[in-house]
Amino acid sequence: MVKVEGGTFMMGSNDRDAYDSEKPVHRVTVSSFLIGKYEVTQVLWESVMGNNPSNFKGPNRPVESVSWYEMVEFCNKLSEKEGLQKAYSGSGENIRCDFTSNGYRLPTEAEWEYAARGGNKSRGYKYSGSNDLDAVGWYDNNSGSATKEVGTKQPNELGIYDMIGNVWEWCWDWKGEYSSMPQENPSGPTFGSDRINRGGSWRDEATDCLATSRQSHNPEFADNSGGLRVVRKK
Repeated sequence: MVKVEGGTFMMGSNDRDAYDSEKPVHRVTVSSFLIGKYEVTQVLWESVMGNNPSNFKGPNRPVESVSWYEMVEFCNKLSEKEGLQKAYSGSGENIRCDFTSNGYRLPTEAEWEYAARGGNKSRGYKYSGSNDLDAVGWYDNNSGSATKEVGTKQPNELGIYDMIGNVWEWCWDWKGEYSSMPQENPSGPTFGSDRINRGGSWRDEATDCLATSRQSHNPEFADNSGGLRVVRKK
């Protein structure tokens, strides 16, 4: 886990080529947290869940082909395994997150983007750690149409790997439009139909791999381009 010191940043993008879902840019403050240095690997997933549903098999490749609901279950089981408080309770559309717990959970969308941008060490790159996507991410032009072992590209300013490309990373938030108002530790809408995922994947174009790019799916959805990275309270 990598420590991300809290801070304030401008979330989203007003660039001419940015998707409407990335607008408007707004001021967001997040508290300090810990985030996985790597995407959750198949070997870690299997040690917790007892299965490996991934399409592209390899112990140090990111786990994929798992739904948002399965990721929530994984986070709780990993917390229990390490003697931490579970972050999630409830089931189905009524799953709740206790952000005060010390257990593992999915990042909020704001936490994800703040970490991807390099936190308070950000140098303003458009991808996570570079303006050269080939240096930091596996995407459609260099992946050979498959995931790759985690940590084989350059990390970002905080020492976090693969936040761009390889697999999309699911977040806690329901899909919703951005507000222009300043926010503190936002966690998205209170209900919805799709959950947010971030960062692009092995099969996506560069425009979908920006630190500001957003995508969403029904939480039951699972395919070989979607995985996760965990966070917890510092």
